[in-house]
Amino acid sequence: MRDTTSKQNQKEAVQELTITLPAVVATSLQELVHTVGMHALKALLKAEQTALCGPRYPHDPLQIFLDGALRDKTALCGPRYPHDPQRAANRHGSTPGELVLGGRRVRVRKPRVRSVDGQELKLPTWEQFSNEDPLDVRATEQMLVGVSTRKYARSLEPLPEDIDAFGTSKSAVSRRFVRQTSAQVEEFLQRRLDSLKLCVLMLDGVHVAEHVLLVAVGIDEQGHKHVLGMREGASENAVSRRELLCDLRERGMQTELSLLVVLDGSKALSKAVREVFGERALIQRCRVHKERNVTEQIPKELVPSVRQTMRQAYASRDAVRATKQLENLAHSLEVEHPGAAASLREGLSETLTVMRLPDELVRHLSSTNLIENLIGSVRKLSARVQNWRDGQMALRWTCATAMDAAKRFRRLKGYRGLPSLIKALRDHDHHLGLAPDTQAA
Repeated sequence: MRDTTSKQNQKEAVQELTITLPAVVATSLQELVHTVGMHALKALLKAEQTALCGPRYPHDPLQIFLDGALRDKTALCGPRYPHDPQRAANRHGSTPGELVLGGRRVRVRKPRVRSVDGQELKLPTWEQFSNEDPLDVRATEQMLVGVSTRKYARSLEPLPEDIDAFGTSKSAVSRRFVRQTSAQVEEFLQRRLDSLKLCVLMLDGVHVAEHVLLVAVGIDEQGHKHVLGMREGASENAVSRRELLCDLRERGMQTELSLLVVLDGSKALSKAVREVFGERALIQRCRVHKERNVTEQIPKELVPSVRQTMRQAYASRDAVRATKQLENLAHSLEVEHPGAAASLREGLSETLTVMRLPDELVRHLSSTNLIENLIGSVRKLSARVQNWRDGQMALRWTCATAMDAAKRFRRLKGYRGLPSLIKALRDHDHHLGLAPDTQAA
């Protein structure tokens, strides 16, 4: 006969555990986590204090208990406060202090330790947890995922009521964001570019309030994307754009060999590229910008037909044929809409530079949509800012957002076709008489 009584007892025990455990945990899981964290922190501080000052109780009660001998109280616990001639420091009470916990600062009693000669000693754990850096990082991360400074406190995990917390006000969070992003932006905009073997450089501008920021993104020979730099200027002029290109060159970006440079529709930018790169720059004008510039100068009823004609020409694999189609379109617009015709003819050949590359590459290298997507992230995040104080603030926000977006960059679609682009660039070098050693390699 089976022992049904034993199984019944086991079943009752399991039911009791099933009922009791969730009830305990559900009372306040977050409070449990924070309470345990505070206890762990206090234990670390106590351990460091003991390491410096020596044990308060030199005998281990647990070890004495395991020895199993029945001894009296003195033999069991040892002297309460033994004298240690080797002691290097002494406990010196505690003092009010502040630590970083869960995205805010909390008030905690700080244990004090003094050396035998009276010098105040530091506790490593206290130094680590009182550091502002983790708090700055947390505030910056919250801002970059869309949490406003006013709602920062609500985004944090709640603390037990007996913990005195502060440092989550709008102004405090704003100061941390400025401090953290200022350091990041300075480091980011000064980093070296020598190690990057770029074959594509994309340049486009983003408007933030009355400020214009030029953004540079590079694509290396393996198809990886890199935010190279940015520059703030009062307007989209050749001076600010040339300064950005010169800055990239001074930081080590290669300018000795040919490079595909994809631009928006700006004449000033094209001029600046020519001044810095000369004939080594194979310029591809953004077709999306060109189409927009033309259609904005004609009546709405003509937009569909003009847009279709331009796209048919760009879809052609024959540069001569595409040029003829676009010239015929400009001729048809010349009388009624001379501005649109002039816009179409301006830099026309530079909209056809990538025409002979593989279709997948043409789709992604014939426009600056790659930067437009990046700029979209900047606009989405910065839309919550109501007051842009100066250009430095606009640069800091734009650069911080771009750096965050760059962490999620994927390889260029169609990167397997990049060898054909690289070959075309090296052929252009050969035509210009550049880098024979590179050609041989």
